[in-house]
Amino acid sequence: MDTSPELSGKRLELLNEIQPKIAQIAVLWNASNPVKALDFKETETAAKALGLKLYSLEVKKPKDFDPQLNSTTTHHLGALVVLQDALTIGNAKRIVDFAQSSRLPAMYGSTEFVDVGGLMSYGAHFPDLFRRAATYVDKILKGAKPADLPIEQPTKFELVINLKTAKQIGLTIPPNVLARADRVIR
Repeated sequence: MDTSPELSGKRLELLNEIQPKIAQIAVLWNASNPVKALDFKETETAAKALGLKLYSLEVKKPKDFDPQLNSTTTHHLGALVVLQDALTIGNAKRIVDFAQSSRLPAMYGSTEFVDVGGLMSYGAHFPDLFRRAATYVDKILKGAKPADLPIEQPTKFELVINLKTAKQIGLTIPPNVLARADRVIR
């Protein structure tokens, strides 16, 4: 789950840096998830600030993916952003395969997508979250009440870039973006 509106803006900025001529970006999201509706609004706000137009690809079940993804070609969209939740993660390979075959630069919220061939992701660093969760478990086992523990936001984020995919879709990642990557798949 995205916990910060700044993540939407950062993802769009990164896409804009690797593909500066994009004007319209498709956003694939689960319309039956109210949290993703908020994420979409945050992405819209960030897009306006960057002078980009968004095209909403709303899915609610697996059968919705093909028609929505195929609509990107008729609307001549320059990139794809995927707002992740259980539905999109469960269809990660399908989404990634479409983006690759359409030569569509795509940004994801977690490394699961990049590990199956997606172009790039920017999001919370899950190993760090798991380590921090262990401290909460320790406190609870020592008698702390869960309701008394503060809610924490992620503090470590990672940018992962798949250069194999970039090459497949005919995209050159600028050196300044590559230099910021936490992990590069070659």
